[in-house]
Formats: sequence, structure tokens, C-alpha cells
Amino acid sequence: MGHKKLVRFEAIKNFSNVLEHPEGMQGEWKNHFKNNNEITLELACGKGEYAVGLGRMHANKNLIGVDIKGNRIWRGAITALDEGLTNVAFLRTEIDKLTNYFGAEEVSEIWITFPDPQLRTSKAKKRLTHPKFLRLYQQFLKPNAIINLKTDSPNLYQFTKTVINLFNLTLLEDFDDAYHQPSISEELKIKTYYESLDIAKSNRVHYLKFKLDKSLPIEKDEELKLLIDDNTD
Repeated sequence: MGHKKLVRFEAIKNFSNVLEHPEGMQGEWKNHFKNNNEITLELACGKGEYAVGLGRMHANKNLIGVDIKGNRIWRGAITALDEGLTNVAFLRTEIDKLTNYFGAEEVSEIWITFPDPQLRTSKAKKRLTHPKFLRLYQQFLKPNAIINLKTDSPNLYQFTKTVINLFNLTLLEDFDDAYHQPSISEELKIKTYYESLDIAKSNRVHYLKFKLDKSLPIEKDEELKLLIDDNTD
């Protein structure tokens, strides 16, 4: 591991806005933020551009960036500290362990911004909008909570639309090319480091906003698998 990474890993241990694998946090985030404001998560947050950007826009909301990469979290955390954003925090953990840190109905909204699209069909269950993960989120989300996906991957975009349709979730916004819409929200204008890399070389940003407002019967996962297998033929 490089020297810079080691320095950053050590630094975040002393940051008041970074919690690394904390214990006893379920239902207790109000004590960390010292308020009862709604909580929004940025999953696989990287350098935390959305957690910080949304924190700037919404002083009446609490933002938590979640990632396992401590050296990436360092960037967002130090920016939030420098700007005095007391409504922004970072949680260092794996996404599939979120139920260890959030209680029932403790979170109101999720942003998933430029995650690894897990392009191989065999890796579909690792996609953060796979029903396996959506069921996980439902364990700590409020009823009818909103999920936002922003990605440059047409594969992940289409996959997520398939999930939304299959489970009859309420689709609120669907932009195949977000920045070429007549108008978009200020939230959608926030750009991440990974967005600037344009890894997918698609030259466009896809955006989906939907409600996680239905049950997700596990037996439909096999139907989903067949649908995505058909799309790869």
C-alpha cells in the first residue's frame, strides 16, 4: 500500500465525521448528528462528492457517504470538515453489511452514483440495483423511499429499468441522456470524480429515480436472470 494511502487511513481514524465499522449505531444516528433530520445515503461514495454536494444544498438533511475505501473517503470527509458541514458523515463498511448500522425506517433516500456496473452477467447479483440489494435497503428505508441511480453504463441503466419493470416499482424520472434534458435538478448537476473519467465511453449520463414501494418476491429473481440472459444473446 502506498504511503499516501497509509497516511489517509491513519488520518480518518481521528476525523469526527468518519465512522469505521462502528458498533451500536442502529437507530442512533440522531445522536451523532444531534438532530432528527432525514437521512440520505450515498452508496459506494468514493470521494463523497454527492454526500458533500447534497449536504451543501440541504442543511435540513443528514448525508452519509458509504464506502469501504478509506483513502477515498478521506477526500470527502476533509472537505466536509473544512466547510463546517456538520450534516455530512462517512461510514466505512461494505454495502452488504448496512443493516448492521441502520435500523428500520431510519433512512429516507439513497443515491447510487457511478458504481461498478459489474458488466459480466454472472456478476449481476453484485449490481447495487439488483433485487438482492434492494431487499437489503428495504430493511432500513422508510416506506416509499426513493432510489437514485446515476451512471455512465448503459448496461447498468437498462438492467435497472428491467428490475423496475419486473417488480412494478414506481418510476419517477428516466433520463437516457441527463445533461441534454431541457432542465434538470441542481442535485443532478453534481459531478463525481468517476463521472469525469467516462469509463464506459458512452459520452452520456443515465439517470433513474424510482420508489422502492413494492414487495420484491424472491421467486422473480429467476425471471430476471432469464431476461438479462436473453439480452446478452
